Amino acid sequence: MANLSTAEWLERDARYLAPTYHRCFDIVAERAEGTYLYDVEGIQYLDFTMGIAVNNVGHCHPSVVKEAKEQVEKLIHCSAVTRHTKNIKLAEKISQIAPQGLDCVFLNNSGGEAVDAAIKMARFVTGRPNIIAFTGGFHGRTLLATALTTAKSHYRQGYEPLPSGIYHAPYPYCLRCPAGQIPGKCNLECFDTFEAMFTHQLKPDTVGAILIEPMMGEGGYVVPATGYKVENGFMQRLRKLCDTHGIMLIFDEVQSGFGRTGKWFASEHFAVVPDLMIVAKGIASGFPMAAVVSRKELMDKWTMGRHGSTYGGNPVACAAALASIDVIEKENLLENARKMGDYFMAKLNEYKSKYSFVKEVRGLGLMIGMEVADESGAPDGVLIEKLVDECFKRKLLLLDCGIKNHIIRFIPPLNVSKAEIDKALSIIDEALPVAAARRQSDQAKRPADEKKPGEDASVVQPIA
Repeated sequence: MANLSTAEWLERDARYLAPTYHRCFDIVAERAEGTYLYDVEGIQYLDFTMGIAVNNVGHCHPSVVKEAKEQVEKLIHCSAVTRHTKNIKLAEKISQIAPQGLDCVFLNNSGGEAVDAAIKMARFVTGRPNIIAFTGGFHGRTLLATALTTAKSHYRQGYEPLPSGIYHAPYPYCLRCPAGQIPGKCNLECFDTFEAMFTHQLKPDTVGAILIEPMMGEGGYVVPATGYKVENGFMQRLRKLCDTHGIMLIFDEVQSGFGRTGKWFASEHFAVVPDLMIVAKGIASGFPMAAVVSRKELMDKWTMGRHGSTYGGNPVACAAALASIDVIEKENLLENARKMGDYFMAKLNEYKSKYSFVKEVRGLGLMIGMEVADESGAPDGVLIEKLVDECFKRKLLLLDCGIKNHIIRFIPPLNVSKAEIDKALSIIDEALPVAAARRQSDQAKRPADEKKPGEDASVVQPIA
């Protein structure tokens, strides 16, 4: 069985695994190490996806593997029957690295579960039913998280009616400004649009929480607007508004947390501390682990038995999380993420002068997005699809994102080297013109009256 070909494994996959679970590439992985993944036929791939921002210290880091192995031999599971040392140590460690004041932790298994837990806590503690989230956000696949998610409509399709009390406001997405302003020269009219919700849709004293990604993930790797006064940007104003109205501010740091942006958490870039923070993905190097982090006085109001998790805080996952955090600290990976991120973005920005379709390169640390558009300014997901495919042919794994899949997201490990980035860039240099030529060929073959991808302005604004 170990000698089966990729095609044979894929045939068995199609037979026994539910088709709803989409996989991005027809690779059957056998092992992985550092920045590289190897399939069952021994083919090596440079992996700039990291399990969608999960393996922040790379695949199978020796320190993480060692601690997980040792824990398996001691204690694998005890659920809520007893306490155990690893989740106490992990909660303490998260409290030490979290934004100031967030010193109490609830551990569970996944980002979607943690989102549900945070909303339950906010409603229970405030006694208010309504929640505001942001258009383009992705918050998970559970039913409540699906109601909060608007990254793509197909995540919601077929599950209606979704849980009620959820409202959405435009995300402060500068390149495609929801208020039609010029990026960097505005007065944050996008925030005025947001605040108008309290006039037209719901009263602030009915809102239990506002949920936002401090850097948008699945929706497009978008850094939120600051306006011309950086010290009083969108996130700072949001914090003040929540304080004024007694609303809990929740940051979803599932994709941006644990060093991904060059700081422990993306909120640190804006000097804004939320009331609740949701973390997952990069916390435990691939072991199922997530958490809700808040202030002790708020957590104490979420009384015993109001929420729980059979597997949350599993000893092995906790050991892996503690080891992952230790690696980030000892190997100085926050600094490496900032340094390598700056280098990578500078190189990617060179494409803007070479290719008119590259409209923006943006990011924080090693959470980087490159957005493309067609000649009308509409998102060009077809071009990105072809670019991902051409890079795959050259053994580089990349992922798209955005409402029209028109953005490449670059998610290498935090310990990526300059040589590995240069290798990825050389592949992209070769793949980009080929992808553009394929895109142009497709356009030439398409009937003149066929609608272009992304032309529905009610879904996403073209670039002015």
